[in-house]
Amino acid sequence: MTTRSEPGQDGPDPGFDAVASERRRLTNVAYRLLGSLADAEDVVQETYARWYVLSPPEREAIESPGAWLTTVASRICLDLLRSARVRRERYVGEWIPEPLPDRAEWTGGRSDGATADPADRITLDESLNMAFLVVLESMTPAERVAFVLHDVFRYSFAEVAQIVGRTPAACRQLASSARRRIRASRTPATPLARQAEIVRDFKQAWEARDIAALIGLLDPDVTAIGDGGGLVSAELHPIEGSAQVARVLVDVTGEAPHLRIMERTVNGRPGLVAQLAGVTVTVMAFDTAGDRITRIWAVRNPAKLRPWTTA
Repeated sequence: MTTRSEPGQDGPDPGFDAVASERRRLTNVAYRLLGSLADAEDVVQETYARWYVLSPPEREAIESPGAWLTTVASRICLDLLRSARVRRERYVGEWIPEPLPDRAEWTGGRSDGATADPADRITLDESLNMAFLVVLESMTPAERVAFVLHDVFRYSFAEVAQIVGRTPAACRQLASSARRRIRASRTPATPLARQAEIVRDFKQAWEARDIAALIGLLDPDVTAIGDGGGLVSAELHPIEGSAQVARVLVDVTGEAPHLRIMERTVNGRPGLVAQLAGVTVTVMAFDTAGDRITRIWAVRNPAKLRPWTTA
């Protein structure tokens, strides 16, 4: 095994590779808990910093470094979620989770194969889509942590209890409450291939500024939400209704005639990316039911578009 020296040590650290290999899984967990890749990466960095603050004997006494790292990362996320509720009350406009491009590492899950309580299991792919992440935002921090760790990453409630600081029975109730929220928000699934066709038709109608075609692709009760974070222009409140959403979209292209719209995978689903002069200015995610678009999330906050400008 190739080893490296830990900070401040001259000799090799024989456990470095095993610990470093947890980074992908930790980022997966932290992103789903926080809805922000930047925050998730900060959490992972802080988790590793805490690991290397331990003395060699302290690290050797830890039976499962992976479990230790997950526990620490999840507790940091729990603290951040509690403070995030306050921060988002001061956020300018609507807050949307940070959209992610199509990258293979977002399919990595738990490495030990645990399969506790498989009922209502949420797949990793499903847990990445924007509609799912938006529902997670409606949960309490404890609900979100219990649900994501158990239903998505397959940790037992006994393990979750150690992280959340509650009993396994209480964690089971938290996950059950979260599960009810997920069920209430679900709509009949549209096959991905059909979703891609709908988004493509939407793109073409938008580029053509065809209001009638746009209205035909939008559910009558469609909701469109923009997130500019106060840094760029965006509607401060959701736009509702197919005619109103279509008119706003046409106005956007009228104000930016050189806007380039491209089909991209956004959080595992068909989406769109808009660029001006080669710079990504908007990433759009969609939710569909049948043959119509029911929800549109348009992220314009430049701080949330970093993965799309550095990919």
